[in-house]
Amino acid sequence: MKILAKTGPGAVQIVHTDEPAMTVPAYWAEACKHLVKKDRVMKRLIPQFGEIGLQSRGDAFGTLARSIVGQQISVKAAQSVWHRFEVLPKKMTPANVLKLKIDDMRAAGLSARKVEYLVDLALHFDAGSVHVKNWETMDDEAIIAELIAIRGIGRWTAEMLLIFHLMRPNVLPLDDVGLINGISKSYFSGESVSRSDAREVAGAWAPFCTVATWYIWRSLDPLPVAY
Repeated sequence: MKILAKTGPGAVQIVHTDEPAMTVPAYWAEACKHLVKKDRVMKRLIPQFGEIGLQSRGDAFGTLARSIVGQQISVKAAQSVWHRFEVLPKKMTPANVLKLKIDDMRAAGLSARKVEYLVDLALHFDAGSVHVKNWETMDDEAIIAELIAIRGIGRWTAEMLLIFHLMRPNVLPLDDVGLINGISKSYFSGESVSRSDAREVAGAWAPFCTVATWYIWRSLDPLPVAY
């Protein structure tokens, strides 16, 4: 049995009686219709992957921590490291991460630099210098500007937060290797593409670049990307 319930201005919950609730964007169906109408590749990709896959875990700190772990390594490798790391604290909270031993974090597969980044992230959250409650009323660029002040968070990591936590509809992460590779494969027969080429392709996606990006990721890996 499936029940739909509104949880906020931009999301609904899908609740299965035998599964945990997941928060999904309220705009998804509208976005898919737009993309199928405007873009030949999306017209082919969207029907291939069935029901919605983008979802928010509802935890800003966890999403950013996952994104840091996933920097510059494959999705499979990132999942392996994360699974070892996430069992170290009783619960993945800033305060609990700050209590972890560096040696234990390194043993989970984290590089020394990523340990430093995760600790700095936890310090910012624990001190209240990250204004999570204000994000709903802030535009994308203002949120990115706040986040990149944290050590180890660049534009890509901030954009993963916009996509996977806030579920903003029009995020185009041009620094994402998967997005660039997917555009190359689906639009240019595998030829290498520049950021300018990718931006031009995405002109047909607006105002739903997030949704198109998600389907490009799916075209490369049937398992949904999640942070």
